[in-house]
Amino acid sequence: MRQIVRKLLKLGLVATLAGCFFGKSKTVDSQTIQKAKPMTPFYSIKINSLEGKEINLEDYKGKKILVVNTASECGFTPQYEDLQKLHETYGEKVVIIGTPCNQFGGQEPGDASSIKNFCQKNYSVSFLMTEKLDVKGSNQHALYEWLTKKSVNCVLDSEVGWNFNKFLINEEGNLLAYFPSTTDPISSDITSLIEK
Repeated sequence: MRQIVRKLLKLGLVATLAGCFFGKSKTVDSQTIQKAKPMTPFYSIKINSLEGKEINLEDYKGKKILVVNTASECGFTPQYEDLQKLHETYGEKVVIIGTPCNQFGGQEPGDASSIKNFCQKNYSVSFLMTEKLDVKGSNQHALYEWLTKKSVNCVLDSEVGWNFNKFLINEEGNLLAYFPSTTDPISSDITSLIEK
C-alpha cells in the first residue's frame, strides 16, 4: 500500500484527488457582490428539467439557489438524503437544483428515466433536477460556465472537481459561494448562508 501511495505522490495524483474532494469552500464578500454586473444574468440561462421541460430560473428570484452536480453511483451519492432534508427544511428560502453529470468516473450512466427513478426510490427526491449535462470541458453547459468563470459571473473562478460540488446563488442572482464535495448540504457552512 505504501508503495502505491508513493507512486501516486510522485505522479501528483493524490494532491489532485484531494483537491477534488477536500478543496476549500469559497465565499464571496458582500462588496464584491454589490459591484458585480454579470454580462450574462444568471436568470437568463436556459436549461431543461430531467423531464425535458424548460426551467425558467427567473421564477426563483428572491430565493437563494443551491446548484449541485449529482451522480447515482458515487461515494457522495448519500448526500441526496441531506439535499432533500435541506429542501424540506429551507424550501421557503432556497431552491435546490440537482444537475446529473457523468463526467467523473462514469458515475451517472443512466438516462433521465433511470436517474429519476433512482432518486425517488432511494432518497424520495422532490427538489428540482435538470437534464443530464456537462459541467466542464468543451461541451460545458452555460449554467456551469456561469458558475465557474469569473469572466462570466464577475465574482469568482472555481472548478468542478468531482460529483456533488455545490454553488450557492443569492436572492438577486449573484454567485455567493462554492463548496467542495465533502461539504455536507446541511452543514452550518451552507445553512448559515441560507439563513442570512
